[in-house]
Amino acid sequence: MKIHIDIDCFFVSAIRTIDPSLEHKPVAIGGRSDTKIFDTSAKNQTVNFENSGSFVPTFFKAYEEKDDDLDSFRDSDGKIRGILTTSSYEARAYGVKTAMRIEEALGLCPDLIIKAPNMSLYQELSHKLHEYLMLRIPLIEQASIDEFYGDLKGWIEDEDVPYFIDTLRHEIKKDLNIPVSIGAASTRYIAKLATSYAKPFGSKAIYPWDFDKFVNPIKVEDFAGIGRSMRQKLHSVQIHTLGELRKRRGTLESWGPYAKELYKRVNGEVDGEIQTKRERKSIGISRTIEPIFDRVELRRRVHILARHLSFAIMKLDVIPTTFHLSIAYELSQKSHANISLAEVFTDKKFDTLCIDLFTQADTQRRLRVIRLSIQAGNFTKHSKRELSLLNFFDEQKMHRLTLSSQLLRQKYGIDAVKWGSEMQ
Repeated sequence: MKIHIDIDCFFVSAIRTIDPSLEHKPVAIGGRSDTKIFDTSAKNQTVNFENSGSFVPTFFKAYEEKDDDLDSFRDSDGKIRGILTTSSYEARAYGVKTAMRIEEALGLCPDLIIKAPNMSLYQELSHKLHEYLMLRIPLIEQASIDEFYGDLKGWIEDEDVPYFIDTLRHEIKKDLNIPVSIGAASTRYIAKLATSYAKPFGSKAIYPWDFDKFVNPIKVEDFAGIGRSMRQKLHSVQIHTLGELRKRRGTLESWGPYAKELYKRVNGEVDGEIQTKRERKSIGISRTIEPIFDRVELRRRVHILARHLSFAIMKLDVIPTTFHLSIAYELSQKSHANISLAEVFTDKKFDTLCIDLFTQADTQRRLRVIRLSIQAGNFTKHSKRELSLLNFFDEQKMHRLTLSSQLLRQKYGIDAVKWGSEMQ
């Protein structure tokens, strides 16, 4: 059987490992887009590739600030800004939810304890749990910072799985002080579904004989892979539960390959292999900012984002061949620009490329910008594209200069070497 392991309220559970006084209290972790990288005095920025994802940035401060109470989210005007990245079950009892505005959450639960994120702690605990699981399960895959898949086939007999996963969750709590919930089923997709019904701090195994009873009543939106648009599409044809979806194979298959694959996942007909190692195929950086009209300042910020992303690309030791920059404006307007380029990667060239993409993408110049995003992907290791030989030797010189800058940034921080255009 396949198993899915999910840490309960991970960010809250993590902070409780160093502050036991928070046990059994309504606690939430706040989050704000890290716009401090745009400060000319910014320092101590670092990068992580292991577990980036939702609410887990690739770039963050290496040293967390000591002030982690509510004032961390209060602006100079006194207004509390930011959203919640997670909350404890005690807080959820008041209606507090992930992605809710902090101000709104405090209205629902005045006694809510708000803590600032501690990315270093999260990475440390996630790494410890990964190593712990690798000693107990032959094949283990880390899907995110708080989520793991395992394959027990040939290791644990199917009839012994409920006892194994129940024992495992208690061992993890005893040895690492982290509460987890574990689901088991014949496929990873159904195992993940089982985990959500085992929470909090529970375990649940789904066998073929109780598959229908478990799966059929579940709402379609509770199945991983069914987002807002697919949910709306299913609801439009009167499909509200997974049981109703399973009866409409023809309908799903008529919607194309994705819907056809989705049907098979829900029906337990297909499974995904456990990937002990995942190769990254793209990397990006984005920041939500206070509305800005000044294009000179926006270009300065593009320079800074490009510098951070360049550092990450060099650290990955890959050469991206596709580049994407997107802009979000006020009034819900968006724009973007793309380019494909198979050349030796250099810091300066990438910086210039990002500014050019910003100029192309900035089609709503009468509006203020509220978000900037840059992404690089289609690495040569995956795309197998050949690099252009045009100006190859000159670019090699610039590449060596980039390597020198990289060494300085690795030793002293990403902000150790900056472009003069950032200092405006």
